[in-house]
Amino acid sequence: MNQNTKQNTDDLTAEELEAIERKYDESSATRAVTNRAGSILRVVALVFAAYHYITAGFGLPADHWHMGWHLSGLFILTYAFFPVFNTKGLFKLKSTPFRIGNIPIYDLILMILGVSAALYLGFAWRGVPFLGIEEQTFRMGNPNKFDLFFGVIIILLVLDIARRTLGWVLPFIIAVFISYALLGPYFPGLLQHPGVKFNTFVSSMYFPQEGIFGVTLWVVSTIVFHFVLFGVIAQRTGLGQLFIDNATILAGRYTGGPAKVSVISSAFFGTISGSSVANTVSTGALTIPNMKRLGYPGHFAGGVEAAASAGGQITPPIMGAAAFIMAEFLELPYTTIIIAAIFPAFLHYVGVFTVVHLMARKLDLKGLTKEQLPLLKEVWSKGWANIIPLIGLLAVLFAGYTPFMSAFCGISLAIVTGMSRIKQPITMVYAAAFIAFVVWKFSNEGFSGTMSLILIAGALVGTLNPVERTKLPEMSESVQLGVKYALAVGAASAAVGIVVGVINTTGIGFRIGFMVTQGAGALASDFHSIVSLGSLNLFSVEDLQLFISLVFIAIACILMGAGIPTTALYIMLVSVAQPALAQLGIPPIASHLFVLYYGVVAEITPPVCTSAYAAAAIANSNPFRTGISAFTLGLGKIIAPMAFVYAPVLLIVSSAGFDLWTFTYSAVSCVMGVICLSAAVVGFWLAPMGVIARILAAIAGLVFVAPSLSADLAALIIVSPVIITQVLSKRSAVLV
Repeated sequence: MNQNTKQNTDDLTAEELEAIERKYDESSATRAVTNRAGSILRVVALVFAAYHYITAGFGLPADHWHMGWHLSGLFILTYAFFPVFNTKGLFKLKSTPFRIGNIPIYDLILMILGVSAALYLGFAWRGVPFLGIEEQTFRMGNPNKFDLFFGVIIILLVLDIARRTLGWVLPFIIAVFISYALLGPYFPGLLQHPGVKFNTFVSSMYFPQEGIFGVTLWVVSTIVFHFVLFGVIAQRTGLGQLFIDNATILAGRYTGGPAKVSVISSAFFGTISGSSVANTVSTGALTIPNMKRLGYPGHFAGGVEAAASAGGQITPPIMGAAAFIMAEFLELPYTTIIIAAIFPAFLHYVGVFTVVHLMARKLDLKGLTKEQLPLLKEVWSKGWANIIPLIGLLAVLFAGYTPFMSAFCGISLAIVTGMSRIKQPITMVYAAAFIAFVVWKFSNEGFSGTMSLILIAGALVGTLNPVERTKLPEMSESVQLGVKYALAVGAASAAVGIVVGVINTTGIGFRIGFMVTQGAGALASDFHSIVSLGSLNLFSVEDLQLFISLVFIAIACILMGAGIPTTALYIMLVSVAQPALAQLGIPPIASHLFVLYYGVVAEITPPVCTSAYAAAAIANSNPFRTGISAFTLGLGKIIAPMAFVYAPVLLIVSSAGFDLWTFTYSAVSCVMGVICLSAAVVGFWLAPMGVIARILAAIAGLVFVAPSLSADLAALIIVSPVIITQVLSKRSAVLV
């Protein structure tokens, strides 16, 4: 729908925003259930959240039981809320003999089968003599009939809940991998392998360490869920609004103010949110109408919000929880991952900010007036307590404690600051419980004295929160929303475990990597003869092979990333694409960040760009044009991975080593490249740019990103005519 066909979208209701989120985030579209069924499912969701919260603080059970309980909750809630197909009529409340609480009987049967398969593993782990079941150790690779039955059930149902929550793309990809494992002898050439026997395949996919009960489900059930829950609770208790208000104070007064507010607030909120669509809807409800009122075209306003929201998934310190999984895979401290991600995230926001600023200048858009800006004193006098949970979480995290312990403390402090008030003594029970926990941990040497004092002080100061307290029903609703957001991530992680299992069983990751590098090598040899000028070789064959390989892998990451949550997508891509990068000699941390970045780029790349479509619905703009705008605004995120692959020093902690001069030079070169590309996209720098000037600026921008002195000199020569004509145009405009 064109933005001019509707008069105004400045005042979208909460219901309209929820409808937008449901439409463009399949994991938000759920069926209606009866009041009684709804009450039961609310209890299930609260028990599910409470289990994860308690085990994060007091200790995890054995992995097979822990992941089994997590999967059980996923099966119950997914089959209760997500219909078999995403058809409008299936979401409505119906009364038929074949439904209980509006849940079809076949879904209840699938629910029971799923829970049975998830818990059977723990039940039969030590063996069940009267059923003839040996200990699990003796059944590895040689499953009995019970293992086969429940293994097949769980494989099929995991694919089904992934399909129901995320659509068909992910299950289709996984089905291809399953086919590859079972039908190996029928594949051609290098892809051919002896094939995996059906019994062995089921055993590998079902038993822990590989497959469904592997590292992917463990990380999500132990870390990611907790941070999704923290993000929702903290945002609903006021942290999200505090981010938006401070972003408005920081950037609102400047040229194109509301758009810059969108960038900053989305970066703040996106880093604690596991969903780009949820981030887009939460912050875009305010920022997109403000941008349109200022004069930005609807598609551009939506693109700004989508690009900024997707950028939150790569912004330290939490990075949509992907940082924790990366630390697990690389066996590096979490802080190392965060430090490495600082400059690439900065480069992304430089690109978004530059395009926003130049577009505002091109359209002659001003910032907000002083009267429209929030007052710093007023914002912090009301909202200061909302920052306490984030400070507590980060303090525990950077002190070296486990991610799930930091999430436990963050959630606890969010509950305390939201619900405990010193003026209402009965509500102090929440603060007292958390303080008792901290004292208990200190007495058992679980917390240091300094950390204990920090957490106790946070809990006590949080009870002085001047904002009206959050009531128990409201907090319960926030917890349920957090569980709802976590369903799709959990389903995707369980399903992606199959991909990881197939890769480990067949070695396809290295086969694909070899095929990519060999194909790129052949193309590089052909191109080398074209770009060589006699005896002058502008690029070596190795340079061309690396570049072509990176382009191939980047395209594959974007194509595979359509509509899949960041955390699950990263796990899949690092298993499939990262081996190819490793064969090219790229440092491990650079290769892992490379696949993560291009996976996130998929969220703003047409034709499947869910964040951009959600923003378009709020902006009442053309979805495809909004997607194109988001893509061009995200140029910094698109070229950043190329930059840190060629110059690992930009990651600061790369195994290639760190040198301050090399870092500074490379960083400046990359920033200049992003600015040139941004000017080319907008068609404006100091003055309007013609077609030739835009082409030259774009070429110079790409050359700048290759951090070498010869490349930078070439880029300066290319862009010099543009700079000269822009300065002359600016002077002539001033004289007129």
